[in-house]
Amino acid sequence: MAGSEPVTSPDQRKPGGRKASRIGAVFTILVLLSLLIGNHTGRVEDVFLIVIAGVLTLILIGDVVLRRNGLRS
Repeated sequence: MAGSEPVTSPDQRKPGGRKASRIGAVFTILVLLSLLIGNHTGRVEDVFLIVIAGVLTLILIGDVVLRRNGLRS
């Protein structure tokens, strides 16, 4: 019966691909840091690459800590 099924919004459903998203984040961090090696003369790009990689790292560490402490499902 369609009338007895609970109605859920997309944000209430279980998120998928936790492991894939972590692997993707680590891969993205490695790619950003690999861009530091190159034939560019300015160092302004390096600052942005390091900051973006650092922010991704902090998000990844924060997610691991929250999940380990049970504060995030």
